[in-house]
Amino acid sequence: MTETGAAGASESPRPRDSATVMLLRSVAEPAGSGFEVYLLRRASSMAFAPGAHAFPGGGVDRRDVELAPGWTGPSPQVWAQRLGVDTATARALVCAAVRETFEESGVLLAGPSTRELVADTRDEAWERDRRALLDRSLSLAELLARRGLVLRSDLLCPWSRWITPRGQPRRFDTRFFAAALPAGQQARDVGGEADRAAWYAPAAALSAWKRGELPMLPPTMISLRQLAEYTAVTEVLAAHRDLTPIEPELDRVDGRERVLLPDGTTHPLR
Repeated sequence: MTETGAAGASESPRPRDSATVMLLRSVAEPAGSGFEVYLLRRASSMAFAPGAHAFPGGGVDRRDVELAPGWTGPSPQVWAQRLGVDTATARALVCAAVRETFEESGVLLAGPSTRELVADTRDEAWERDRRALLDRSLSLAELLARRGLVLRSDLLCPWSRWITPRGQPRRFDTRFFAAALPAGQQARDVGGEADRAAWYAPAAALSAWKRGELPMLPPTMISLRQLAEYTAVTEVLAAHRDLTPIEPELDRVDGRERVLLPDGTTHPLR
C-alpha cells in the first residue's frame, strides 16, 4: 500500500535555517578518486537522524545573526544574491557554515587576512575555543576578533538547498556548501554529536551506502553522487550550481517511509 504525504503535515514546524559543509581534501589518484570528503556518523543519542552519516553542519545560532564577524571574500550582499535570501540571513548562513565546521571537525575557514589561513587548530588553546563555541559561551565573531582573524567566505562554494519534508517533527532549510581543507589544518574526530569521523572517496561512500554499511539521509547520498562526477577539488569548487530549493515528500509503502523527490524518484529514508 502506497500513501504519499504525512499525517500532520499541515502542522509541520517552520524549517530552521541551517548550513552544512562538504569538506574536501585532495588525494593521490591511485586511491580511485582525486579527492575525499569528510563524513561524520551522528551519535545514536541524537534526536535528529541518529546513526546517519552526514557532513559537518547545524542550525544558525542567534549570534550568527546579531554579531558581524571580521570578514573577507565575497560580501554578505553577494552571498545574499547567490543564496536567494536577504543579507542578514546570508551572513548568518555563512557564519553557521564556518562555525559548525570548526565545532564538528576542528577545521577553521579563517585567517589573519585575505591571503592567509589559520595553519593549525589542534593545540589545547584552540580546543578550549572550540568547546566554548559549543557551549555558546563564545560566539564566532568574538573568537575571530580575539585572535585577530577574519572569516574567509571565499573558501566556501554554494552547492545546493534541501528542506526537510513536511510532517517531520524537526525541519531544516539547509544550504549545502563545499570547501577545501585548508593547507596545514587537519580534520579530527572531536566527538560530541558524532561518534565516528572518517574521509571517504565519494564513490566508495556510495558503495558502502548501497551495502548498508553507511546509513545516510537522501540529501547526503545525492550530494555524494554529485561529487562523484568530479575528479578534483578544484573542479568541485569551480562548479556552477542550481540552488533551487528541494523539498521532498514522504512516501509510505507498507508502513515504511521513503523520500519522494520532485523528479519522481524515491529513496529510502536512511
